[in-house]
Amino acid sequence: MRQRATRDQQRMDSGSVTSSKDLESLQREIVSLAKRQGDLEDVVLEVMERRESAQERVTELTDRVSAVQAKVDDATARRDAATGELDEETATLTKERDVVAGSVPADLLKLYDKLRAQQGGVGAARLYQRRCEGCRLELNITEVNDVKAASRDTVLRCENCHRILVRTADSGL
Repeated sequence: MRQRATRDQQRMDSGSVTSSKDLESLQREIVSLAKRQGDLEDVVLEVMERRESAQERVTELTDRVSAVQAKVDDATARRDAATGELDEETATLTKERDVVAGSVPADLLKLYDKLRAQQGGVGAARLYQRRCEGCRLELNITEVNDVKAASRDTVLRCENCHRILVRTADSGL
């Protein structure tokens, strides 16, 4: 448009246009081109402003993504460290269990493993203040008397959850 307006202006200035009608037409065209150029420049400015705003938003969102990714990386590292610690603890406890299991009679170990499978991983429960810590129910007086009367080597089981009861000093007997 600028080139066309410049060319039309040169034609007018050179005097090559002889008729007043052509001269008037060229003037109107130059005015129209100037108006159109102004409108297009306004559109370009608006687009540039929108682009700048969008670029700022992209930068802001990129920064937020980086911050979230840093948090994810930190959480992943902590998770991996905790998993490693749990794996080490599991290996240690498995070795300890194998040592203890070697000293337990085979029939008692078989019963314990069976109960563990049935009871969600817990085959024995501590008897604490006359309460089975497996099912959290208090033993009735008859069961308490049976436990008191039983020898230390007798394997006792909870009447409610059927787990092996482990007697301690805190059993309340």
